[in-house]
Amino acid sequence: MQLSELKGQFLLATPALMDPNFHDGVVLLCHHDEEGSMGLLINRAHHISVDSVLNDLHLKHASSLDTPTFEGGPVEPFRGFVLHGNERNYKSTLSVTSEINLTTSFDILEEIAAGNGPERFSLMLGYAGWGSGQLETEINHNDWLIVPADQDIIFRAPIESRWELGAKSVGVNKAQLSMQAGHA
Repeated sequence: MQLSELKGQFLLATPALMDPNFHDGVVLLCHHDEEGSMGLLINRAHHISVDSVLNDLHLKHASSLDTPTFEGGPVEPFRGFVLHGNERNYKSTLSVTSEINLTTSFDILEEIAAGNGPERFSLMLGYAGWGSGQLETEINHNDWLIVPADQDIIFRAPIESRWELGAKSVGVNKAQLSMQAGHA
């Protein structure tokens, strides 16, 4: 895989990555080009529920949405992002893969509150960001394992098993990973 093809992939933090923000993290890479990269952690439940966010935004909702939001990353921790299936676009929707979209506009939250939002979604607070060449350097230091993104892992898998499921999809067992980097 070319590093230019990283958008839409999972990045699984390896034991070599010492940044505590990403320990055992699974990042869905949503944007990647020569200027930098942006992704969302999909395996860090936040203590804030979707209900709480909608209430804070004064969006009335008929049914309870007592599902967790996610800590999308350490950058701008109160900025919201909604990962969802591709069945509909909103005012500000980016296609991440053929099956996964990312929306940052308020209209998706209004639709979710009204019960008309996407069937599958995850509300993320904050994001992970890398400057030009930074992610490539981390990958070359074996800080990240690159794995094809899977919508079932994002929307259906138990949060605590997402790293293992991503690794298993490419035949990797975490116990076999080393802190040592090597290049052939």
